[in-house]
Amino acid sequence: MRVLLIGANGYLGRFVADRLLADPAVQLTALGRGDDADVRFDLASGSPGALTRFLDAVHPGVVVNCAGATRGGARELTRHNTVAVATVCEALRRSGCGARLVQIGCGAEYGPSQPGSSTAEDAVPRPGGPYGVSKLAATELVLGSGLDAVVLRVFSPCGPGTPAGSPLGRLAEAMRRAMQSGDGELKLTGLGVQRDFIDVRDVARAVHAASLSAAQGVINIGSGRAVRLRDAASVLARVAGYAGALHELDGPPGPVRPSIGHPRSEAEHMAPAAYPYPDGCGSWQQADVRTARDRLGWRPRINLEESLADIWMEAACRI
Repeated sequence: MRVLLIGANGYLGRFVADRLLADPAVQLTALGRGDDADVRFDLASGSPGALTRFLDAVHPGVVVNCAGATRGGARELTRHNTVAVATVCEALRRSGCGARLVQIGCGAEYGPSQPGSSTAEDAVPRPGGPYGVSKLAATELVLGSGLDAVVLRVFSPCGPGTPAGSPLGRLAEAMRRAMQSGDGELKLTGLGVQRDFIDVRDVARAVHAASLSAAQGVINIGSGRAVRLRDAASVLARVAGYAGALHELDGPPGPVRPSIGHPRSEAEHMAPAAYPYPDGCGSWQQADVRTARDRLGWRPRINLEESLADIWMEAACRI
């Protein structure tokens, strides 16, 4: 099976590439903007016609799209998350390769949900921010394309390679700094948020399974369990051997205090927060993952403590 992987350089894409390369039946070709891609191509600015010619030449059986942007303004997010996917869909429609499309979506497409609930694929998406809006628009393009396609809505990926700007990445960095300076007290905001964390290696397994399956539509990929960031911080402290006290700041109106949920510039630190949940998902998210189990034969294998240990291992190397 020849697989074309778009975005192999990204956080998810690197692990998807490793997983696919481990399958001897897969012939992998990487397409992306970086120099180490087999073929350099920018989805956000490249034409569908140029991509069609490449598809006809390579003739993949599966196209996996892990490319996209998680940060930036609405214009940039739309260009990289929506326009790019429109290019992929148009090129696949024009091409004679007949490839199956596996598109990586995200839990932010759903927006806020009721605390205590599990979000299933039939929930009405109500994204609460530009990132979720841009990803939902991409999902709608895929579902309306008429292609053999599946969208994996990945909730909160974590584990090795976790970006420093993510909640767990910022938590690990704050703890590293506290240990490096001998600070016996760590003060953070945003610890009350609850998210469904899923290890990036389990996400890669889901992508591999989706590539081999005939499943179509939207499939949630998560652990099926919401975890409070405060509890994740306690586990990380135990893994790291940090004996200091963890204190959550209430974050009253006024100057913004450092939050593990969102990186801020110096100017933003001096301004009131525009909204309390930068990912637009409110205080709670938990995936219903029964569809992934039933249609992909997939279940998460790596628990959060192992993911946090890997995050800390990378952070500790910077001490």
